[in-house]
Amino acid sequence: MWPAVMWRGDQSMKFRGAKKDLMALAGVVLVFSAMAVFGDNSPDLAPSGKGNGTLLNPGQGHDPNGKAGKTAKKGNGINYHGGPLMLGTPKVYYIWYGDWSGGASGAVGILEDLAKNIGGSPYYNINTTYYNGSNTKVSNAVDWGGSTTTNNGYPRGKSLSDSAIQGVVSDAINGNALPKDSNGVYFVLTSSDVTASSGFCTQYCGWHTYGTIAGSTIKYSFVGNPARCPSACAAQSSGSPNGDIGADGMASIIAHELEEAVTDPVFTGWYDTRGYENADKCAWTFGSTYPAGGGLANMKLGTRDYLIQRNWVNASGGFCAKSY
Repeated sequence: MWPAVMWRGDQSMKFRGAKKDLMALAGVVLVFSAMAVFGDNSPDLAPSGKGNGTLLNPGQGHDPNGKAGKTAKKGNGINYHGGPLMLGTPKVYYIWYGDWSGGASGAVGILEDLAKNIGGSPYYNINTTYYNGSNTKVSNAVDWGGSTTTNNGYPRGKSLSDSAIQGVVSDAINGNALPKDSNGVYFVLTSSDVTASSGFCTQYCGWHTYGTIAGSTIKYSFVGNPARCPSACAAQSSGSPNGDIGADGMASIIAHELEEAVTDPVFTGWYDTRGYENADKCAWTFGSTYPAGGGLANMKLGTRDYLIQRNWVNASGGFCAKSY
């Protein structure tokens, strides 16, 4: 099921219900029990890609599939594990998979505007609180690298396996539709009639990972369309800042996965004792909001309003914020 040289970090979906609350509490008890036994020097749980990250209920326990990682350099509620970060100015690439014509075409402008304006913003400046082993900080810079649309809309079907998603990225690079860029993040963005068979809408809304493509380590992400399951993957299911519930929901997930891919590109960078990466620690929290379009927003990027999940500030003890 898994491609070679591949791990995953996910934007988990929202859950509700008393049973899950009890399971969440049990997970917290297990985490703190382990801390009591092993102390602060026990290895952190490395992100495994399934179940990591806080959900709508922020006390959820760790992913039981997570494997013990390295003993880390302690930060502000999040720890550094010695691996590379994406430094300089990473580029964002989009691969539009499925049917993005007709009424869905407006989503293209909404999401491309996000990629073109997130770098240099007070929001993305949160990522500058992260650094590598040489104390080189992540920059507040992101470039738009361009986009492509898949041939024939659904070249790998309407239910994508994990390996098929990597194949979509490989097709774009090997077919010269997009350049090969080891300092880029390639987003596979699917229309609402496409799902991912490993758990879109039931286990996650999006994730990021890496793999060997054309001889290089390539970072990429899957982001499904929340219009397929708004109650699970859209913070607003009856209105949104730009009038497109699917695209506005995807904007928040893209931002989440981008900031994680930059600070933890190959899962040896920044994550906490539970295996939560920076954006996981603030998932589905938005801070103060204001009316915009037909819904709510919490920030302006370029000329558009967006409702974007907060990120974890690695300073002053650590906290969730929408700007820094």
